[in-house]
Amino acid sequence: MKHIFNKGKDPKKPTLLLLHGTGGNELDLMPLAGIIDDEASVLSVRGNVLENGMPRFFRRLAEGVFDEEDLIFRTKELNQFLDDTAKKYEFDRNNIIAIGYSNGANIAASLLFHYQNALKAAVLHHPMVPRRGMELPDLSGKSVFIAAGTNDPICSPSESMELQSLLEQAKAKVDIHWENRGHQLTVEEVEAARRWYLTL
Repeated sequence: MKHIFNKGKDPKKPTLLLLHGTGGNELDLMPLAGIIDDEASVLSVRGNVLENGMPRFFRRLAEGVFDEEDLIFRTKELNQFLDDTAKKYEFDRNNIIAIGYSNGANIAASLLFHYQNALKAAVLHHPMVPRRGMELPDLSGKSVFIAAGTNDPICSPSESMELQSLLEQAKAKVDIHWENRGHQLTVEEVEAARRWYLTL
């Protein structure tokens, strides 16, 4: 997978895994990493799927309708990529915190849904429920921050709360931050994510 790895100043800090939204690339969320923790290592990945020329992390059949088979395959692919890059760049595989926006938040949520030890924690900006009707792994000890918009046309407030509920049922610790906005990524929610990160 096309990616950027920047080694951090402090090897004890988590590696921040950056996952862009539809049409973005591996440069998009780099400023967020600087706000969240400018001493951490950063692994920023470009999605392997193209939709009308726009990079994504998995296919969809329509707006808000995921190609479930492709989602499962791409989630496995990303998890394997994390295993491989942890060896290649010599960072702690058990100390990865994902920061995802929209489609990137969905693949991060899918990692949590499918693999117990894929992530230590996750910051999910405007995520949806990746899959329904599946049993989640035990996520005890995992922390998740969800940033959601009360007027989000793509990801309704009920969807955000459903995701929170599913993760909590799997024993994850979930904090949800509301903005009176739509689907856009705001400075306020990034600042809230930074404050959350400092409590980990």
